[in-house]
Amino acid sequence: MIKSFLILISFSIFAFSSQQILLVVAKNVTSPTAKLQCFENGIQIFDTIDVNIGKNGLGIGLGKIKIQNHNIDLKKEGDKKAPIGIFKLSSVFGYEKNKQLHMPYIYTSKDLICVDDSKSRYYNQIIHMPKNKPNSFELMKREDNQYKIGIVVEHNKDALEQRGSCIFIHLQKHKDTPTVGCTSMNYKNLNKIIHWLDKSKNPILIQIPRAMSQDILQLYPELKNSKLLNKNLN
Repeated sequence: MIKSFLILISFSIFAFSSQQILLVVAKNVTSPTAKLQCFENGIQIFDTIDVNIGKNGLGIGLGKIKIQNHNIDLKKEGDKKAPIGIFKLSSVFGYEKNKQLHMPYIYTSKDLICVDDSKSRYYNQIIHMPKNKPNSFELMKREDNQYKIGIVVEHNKDALEQRGSCIFIHLQKHKDTPTVGCTSMNYKNLNKIIHWLDKSKNPILIQIPRAMSQDILQLYPELKNSKLLNKNLN
């Protein structure tokens, strides 16, 4: 356990508040890969999935719960680190115009962008291209199909300057290719997760290095059967 890890929240408020949990655990803060498990009411739903995370590992993000750790760098814009934390999964997106799911759905048309210019008033927002283009943004309809389907992770919801933007769970470029800050996997696994997610069940992403396992178990005891939190990663 990392002694300087502080979760500034009342246990009684958040424990058991989410029925669907995507749990991502990396070996350490520098690892570009991790493993993912999906839980509903404390029961693992799918087999454990291999995922890619940031090229430079993990940094402390901004999510539902404020996390402080003086031994781990903060997640910042352009650092190629995936965020550590507990995050709401607010919506899914994809290239199909009409997709029947249990989550809010965003159709990624050609003019849809996510703004990563921290000076813009649209920072960390998914919007249709405005007349005055932001200095920096990414297209949500990519030629490489990495956003053919994906999930929006509510990191840095308040759009604090330089604290990171446009964090998604999306399709991997290649099997072992890390991301620039998101979490990625193959189509088969991501597609089944997207169809399983249900807004009414308050889905969240918990993403941590393994050293924080005991802290997460204190907040979410329903994850007590997770081998990722109780054993060394292979």
